[in-house]
Amino acid sequence: MMRRWVLAISFVCAVAAPALADDPVVTITLKDHQFVPSEVPVPAGVKVQLQVKNEQQVTAEFESNSLHREKIVNAGGEITVFVGPLDPGSYEFFDDFHNDTRGHLIAK
Repeated sequence: MMRRWVLAISFVCAVAAPALADDPVVTITLKDHQFVPSEVPVPAGVKVQLQVKNEQQVTAEFESNSLHREKIVNAGGEITVFVGPLDPGSYEFFDDFHNDTRGHLIAK
């Protein structure tokens, strides 16, 4: 019985690992109260991993009403945010601590 359980877990891990590795990774950097790049192209119809790096000396917040995401990015820190699959279009994100700091994911 235990052997079947181990085989089942091994199978699930073997099948799931490649699927996790296939998620595109996009890096967005916060510098001087700006997202770099401010327009971020992403593929439509797939889950995307966003790596948000804060190279500033102040805490920021990656927030998006259209993506339903909100996450603190400590000064000098980095976060991971998963989004999608997205329909084609533009999805705004911003730093809620500095409202002029804005960007867009452009799903194509």
